[in-house]
Amino acid sequence: MGTDDTRPTTEPSAEPEPTLSDAERNALHEVELGLEWVQRAQGCLLEFHHATGHGMDHLYRAEELLRAAGHDEFADAIRTDLLPHGVVDEDRWSYDVVENFQETLLAETRSLERRVRRDLADGERHVRERRQERTWKRRADERE
Repeated sequence: MGTDDTRPTTEPSAEPEPTLSDAERNALHEVELGLEWVQRAQGCLLEFHHATGHGMDHLYRAEELLRAAGHDEFADAIRTDLLPHGVVDEDRWSYDVVENFQETLLAETRSLERRVRRDLADGERHVRERRQERTWKRRADERE
């Protein structure tokens, strides 16, 4: 079952192929790949966000341990300099970066990809891959 304005498909090789020129099919494919790579970038940002959070959690525990061990200067540096510090500047934390990315570049790229797909291929996804699949299946059937 499809989501994000996609049509559900049962058997990809049974779907009629949208009538596209080679240039349109290639352009649509590049837009789809662009979206996939931007989505991968989001994954990297989420990994960065989680890694930053785990690092800060360890520093928070280190602050307590350093203070308990009598090293208030180091504990104070963690408390006042590191823990409240943003990752981009003094104020922007990793979740701010993730949210901004999701609300701007990712959302805009998804929207463009949907519009291009609707206009060129009646909403069909992976047109170039489906064509390749049909070709390879036909070729395999010819050997039999």
